[in-house]
Amino acid sequence: MPSITSRRHPLVLACREARAGGDDQPLLLDGWHLLVEARAAGLTVDAVALGVDPPGAAESAVIDELTAGGTQVETVTADVLQAMSPVRTSSGVIALARRPAGGLARVFDGMPALVVVAVDVQDPGNLGALVRAADAAGATGLIAAGGSADPLGWKALRASMGSAFRLPLARVTDVNDAVSSARLLDIGVVAFVPRGGTPLTRVDLRGAVCLLLGGEGPGLAPTLTEAADVQASIPMTAAVESLNVAVAGALAVYAAAEQRAIFR
Repeated sequence: MPSITSRRHPLVLACREARAGGDDQPLLLDGWHLLVEARAAGLTVDAVALGVDPPGAAESAVIDELTAGGTQVETVTADVLQAMSPVRTSSGVIALARRPAGGLARVFDGMPALVVVAVDVQDPGNLGALVRAADAAGATGLIAAGGSADPLGWKALRASMGSAFRLPLARVTDVNDAVSSARLLDIGVVAFVPRGGTPLTRVDLRGAVCLLLGGEGPGLAPTLTEAADVQASIPMTAAVESLNVAVAGALAVYAAAEQRAIFR
């Protein structure tokens, strides 16, 4: 029998609060993939809610491991699970995990630094996809600056598919704080502009570098682009105004990976 049948249970309320986000809230993990990735990354999982359908063998092994480690594991009715889930159709498991350590110092710790700075990327799906691309291409960190979404919010987590648990992340209200930190560490700054910059294939990305990418709409402020060491552009046909920020970021980090021979 399910151990939780009421939508007013404290665990249900905790999940609903985590859905709203905030640096003081735990991570809301919807689905087995995120739960497994969180455990593999060493995150502490405090609570798990399971639907009434029995999990498979691999999922049961994860639950047994969590239970042995002291995680609260509850079985809930379908309507309660749906109340806990942030999506229209729950994937069968919801969990609350503690946020991984972050901050600018951790983001800039890898050398040679390849740090993506997402400026005012408000769409969490785009930001999560950017995190995933950065992780896949061997970036050393990502900074969500200005009005960017929370890279650890549930929508961004679903888009990053676990990369947010591995890639060092930081959030800053003022992007100039990130740029100043990079300058202090002698890290170059490359600002991406839609047109008129140095073609990406001609930009030297072998050394320590920050890649500044603007969000949906206006892109980077002129004060940022003018202060950068390099203004870079990704060549496009005349009919295309701009690229999606996640696409542009993926092209940028893979160009750096190619120059650095990361995959050779």
